[in-house]
Amino acid sequence: MTPRDLTFVLGGARSGKSAHAEQLADRSALPVTYIATARVGNDAEFAARIAHHRERRPAHWRLVEADADLAGALAQADAAGHCVLIDCLTLWLANLLCPADGEAVSLDRYHAHVAALEAALVAARGKVIVVSNEIGLGVVPLGAATRLYVDELGRLNQRIAALSTQATFMAAGLPLALKTADHV
Repeated sequence: MTPRDLTFVLGGARSGKSAHAEQLADRSALPVTYIATARVGNDAEFAARIAHHRERRPAHWRLVEADADLAGALAQADAAGHCVLIDCLTLWLANLLCPADGEAVSLDRYHAHVAALEAALVAARGKVIVVSNEIGLGVVPLGAATRLYVDELGRLNQRIAALSTQATFMAAGLPLALKTADHV
């Protein structure tokens, strides 16, 4: 059995986490599939952010735009001798908890998606890099929906960090090793 190669990169907004994850993927010298979780909608500023990410990535990387079934997208992209970069859990969670169709949030459905993602990460045969925001460093947010989001992202980040062989926290563009392959 091949040992899991799962790197978790997290940090705040504009901390350099995506750029760092992209550098790790590029340095792997493996074919890369980039799984994007963003949903653009009618937000021009957010569309510009996505365009910036696209411009920064090598053109030869394969792009997959994942919906709620991130586990399925990972399973399809995963292969031995291949690198999959998922950017990011923060937006995936937002899509699950705030569906575009305005449908009521189903925590059971959300938890099923998280369990499926965990299973796909455990089963992965290639190198996987997962990006997420760390948003729980501030005050307790006002509003039940925002508290739910912050709490669920914190729980999700803990679950992925526990599975990871390496974890890095980004601050001001600087990587801080939280977990190394030597200390799994």
